[in-house]
Amino acid sequence: MKLVRVKVGGDVKYGVLRDDHFVPVAAETLESALTAADAGPPVSLSEVEFLSPVERPGKILGIGVNYAAHAAESVSFVDTKKPDVQKWFNKQATSINDPYADVHLPKVSGQLDYEGELVVVIGKRGRHVPRERAFEIVAGVTIGCDYSVRDWQRASQTMIMGKGFDTHAPVGPAIVTLDEIADLSALEVRSYVNGEQRQSGHVRDMIHDIPAQIAHLTAAFTLEPGDLIFTGTPAGVGAGFDPPKWLKAGDLVRVEIDGLGYIEQQIVTEPGATVIG
Repeated sequence: MKLVRVKVGGDVKYGVLRDDHFVPVAAETLESALTAADAGPPVSLSEVEFLSPVERPGKILGIGVNYAAHAAESVSFVDTKKPDVQKWFNKQATSINDPYADVHLPKVSGQLDYEGELVVVIGKRGRHVPRERAFEIVAGVTIGCDYSVRDWQRASQTMIMGKGFDTHAPVGPAIVTLDEIADLSALEVRSYVNGEQRQSGHVRDMIHDIPAQIAHLTAAFTLEPGDLIFTGTPAGVGAGFDPPKWLKAGDLVRVEIDGLGYIEQQIVTEPGATVIG
């Protein structure tokens, strides 16, 4: 199943993708949508706007330097190395963004970077989940880009400030259930900036695989439906080049994963207006 959340005819609906059409389901939450029945006729994809499959995640968690080649290139900008212990950070709930929406270039920094990633979507509550049962709590996987503000990332020991800017966690377009994927480890993550390929890596290249990530996280706290896990990025981020290739307004970033589709964002200057209330 390819589960999506879209805007159609002014309404926000959950549904599934079938034969290049959107089919609505009778559900108002992610949990219920995973088992819901069809609730209307198919709609052409030209009539829908894809939204983030999870409207407001309770947690957006990301594992740092989880591909060996990326760990090697990261030494130049975060003083790290291939980790023996999983290194985690969180992105704020307000960083969630739609798969084809604009991403803000912050007013406070010129060091905006991209990190294309496979994202795991949690579908059931889980605590102390052993690695051999990890996929029992997974609803499916989707595509994400962990946009990172590198100078703000370096300034915080936990990386939290550079990882959680508004609009910096676009995900989608669909949550693809695991029964749709023949070999999860064989999926390739590719990122492009203005058509130039920057990143390429396979899920099998992860230092800490997905079951290990889930076992580690649930040893500390409960994962809940709708939580998102950014599972790490391959080498080729902008900060890894000499000189660095920071994103600028007008750039177009695309992330593809085999069988899951793609997401694409235009980089725009942050509006920067004061918001209170």
